[in-house]
Amino acid sequence: MSNLTWREKLADVIPTEVGRELDNFEAQMMLRKGGKIEEKTFAELRLRRGAYGQRYDNGHRHDGIKTQDLNFPQKGMTKGPETEWDAPGMMRIKIPGGSVSPLQLNLLADLADEYSDAILHVTTRQDFQLHYVHIEDTPDLMRRLAAVGITTKEACGNSVRNVTACPLAGVCHTEAFDVTPYSKQIMQFFLGHPDTMEFGRKFKIALSGCQHEACALVSIHDLGLIAVNDGGERKFDIYVGGGLGAVPFQAKLLAQKVAMKEVLPLSQAVGRLFARMGEKKNRQKARLKFVVQKVGIEEFKKLVAEERKTLPHDVRWDQFGQGIETWTEQGSNPPTHLNGQAKPEGFEGWFATNVYRQRQPGYAVATVTLPLGDMTSDQARAIAVIADRFAGGNVRTTVEQNLVLRWVSEVDLPALYLELKRIGLSEPGAGTIIDVTSCPGTDTCKLGIASSRGLAGELRERLAIQSATMDAAVKNLRIKVSGCFNSCGQHHVADIGFYGNSRNIGGYTVPHFQVMLGGQWTENVGSYGQAIGSIPSKAIPTVVERLTKRFVMERAGATESFQAFTKRLGKKELKGMLEDLTHVPAHDVDATYYTDWGDPREFTIGDMGTGECAGEVISLAQFGFAAAESMAFESSLKLEEGEFVEADRLALGAMMEAAKTLVKLQFYDVPDNAEAIVGEFKTRFVETKLFWDRFHHGQFANYLINRVEHGPTRAIDKDWAERMVQEAPLFIDAAHACHMKMQAEQNKLLQVSVPATTMDPKNQFEI
Repeated sequence: MSNLTWREKLADVIPTEVGRELDNFEAQMMLRKGGKIEEKTFAELRLRRGAYGQRYDNGHRHDGIKTQDLNFPQKGMTKGPETEWDAPGMMRIKIPGGSVSPLQLNLLADLADEYSDAILHVTTRQDFQLHYVHIEDTPDLMRRLAAVGITTKEACGNSVRNVTACPLAGVCHTEAFDVTPYSKQIMQFFLGHPDTMEFGRKFKIALSGCQHEACALVSIHDLGLIAVNDGGERKFDIYVGGGLGAVPFQAKLLAQKVAMKEVLPLSQAVGRLFARMGEKKNRQKARLKFVVQKVGIEEFKKLVAEERKTLPHDVRWDQFGQGIETWTEQGSNPPTHLNGQAKPEGFEGWFATNVYRQRQPGYAVATVTLPLGDMTSDQARAIAVIADRFAGGNVRTTVEQNLVLRWVSEVDLPALYLELKRIGLSEPGAGTIIDVTSCPGTDTCKLGIASSRGLAGELRERLAIQSATMDAAVKNLRIKVSGCFNSCGQHHVADIGFYGNSRNIGGYTVPHFQVMLGGQWTENVGSYGQAIGSIPSKAIPTVVERLTKRFVMERAGATESFQAFTKRLGKKELKGMLEDLTHVPAHDVDATYYTDWGDPREFTIGDMGTGECAGEVISLAQFGFAAAESMAFESSLKLEEGEFVEADRLALGAMMEAAKTLVKLQFYDVPDNAEAIVGEFKTRFVETKLFWDRFHHGQFANYLINRVEHGPTRAIDKDWAERMVQEAPLFIDAAHACHMKMQAEQNKLLQVSVPATTMDPKNQFEI
């Protein structure tokens, strides 16, 4: 019996249809290994099963550990992969609404030990992720998850991703009603639904119990539902077309007070329209937000109504919301108030930030802070025991990468705190400035440009030291970090956000972060932050220090929010107070600027040498890009002042200036008119794919080309100007990357002699 495979062991446990699907995936995997299926085809198959490729360049994680030195239990891997098939990847595990049981936590811990690096990572979509998982292990991993009711199906790929919901649903004081069971029903309805098989990109859904809190961040989702109590009847307001990414859009209201029997058919109609009208070739224009933007929300409403009429009836529409009255949760122990019970050392600070009193008297929600969203497998097992003992087994993940234990009797909180302290998970500061959110960045993400986790860890440590004397106004701010412009760390919605980019300084590639200020977390993300400027990575802690100190000193009364404060100061003033931090010391003056946080490697493409020609080219590029960045910033000021036509003109001019700079590096005497510049830019950089990001398929070039060749496609209003203002810095960042690529090619041609440690491709970041 001990020699039975997991497929044989779990044959009677896994639902028959699920078992067939997993058997089929394993067969497809073996065909791919034998060369019978193309990688492009298999890539979409594995993504739809939650198996995602990850960065593996013999590099380092944010904590300085070399990835090739990690202990991979199943494979005994001690060096980098020799082939793509050998490369370990990431397994994303769907947790609808964030609800996970102690049984499931224990299994996740076992899987982390057996297949991964003994770390469970919680994402900003309430998922779990296991890193360094080998593709050959994934079928058994999926079978074991299926045996305890967890799926990885459609956790990645062009599909309906994990359905998120407020972690306080059911216990919140301000919610209209508990959205938990509805989130589970929506997840089941769309899982594998035939109408979702032709999506050109991912589709994200969130449910929120109330309008005014952050809850599930409805405004950043393709489809968002907000609970409404309509005279005692449960209904939903439905929003569509939200999303972050390189260019963020806020969701727009599709329909108000939608009755339960219409929620699923309306949602299905939206999905069918997305499948039919959404972009298929250009992935960077393939989200629903671009469809809504293109046709306008009023026309989109009409299209949804027409699509709804054509839908064949589905019995599940009528069942939506039925049986909800049987949905219950309860604690392990009777509700008892804390009263005057003795409290252990450190408890008061933890209680102040990590405990939320439920609307059910005598019960509380305790947040378990997970630094950078990580916990060890042993900690996960301990949480399972703690949840059974104190919380009735009620555990949920959060969009801020933490866990919450619900239905804890208040009298048990001191004992709970001591148990968390024993396992190293009693840090206070949940939901405060200390609780920094971060995407994986260059640790494991192939798109990562800068070390978001490294920076987030550094900020967390520094802010934690200051927490005892920190002003309350600062303590309530939120910081979020992304490793690139794609906003997986949700930098747009933070008070202070950062996303990774890079700049060429004297022939070296220097890690930078774009500073985003004034995002609104409440009102289900009421508005997005605005870019202020790109700052060297090593100067970012000083950025935070300056901003927070000035906020405390110049805040206009106790009620002024950070968002209102930054708006009052204005972008020009904010940029001015950070201007000196943009300076990068020469490499021989301070080499630390040329490495990233938590990574000892030098972040460089190698020295260009000191020849006069190279020096002249660098000077021209830096001058041109600086002019472009200045114009882009001016465009954002005009947008802020409500001068939309001028903001549009300046944003277009900024992109044109960056393109002209690149063209001049190859063809100095280009005529100074838009058509000639764009023509040379297309011929020399787009068609040759010099200006080309393999992850975004030249999309940034299209921002400029489409505008010059076709002009504005509608009246230049606030929405149009916002898009242009957002696109301009992305184009300039891409121009910087193109310039660095040109220099790298020039280095090869000239056979520039540089130390092996800086030129070894294994030590290079992907740009």
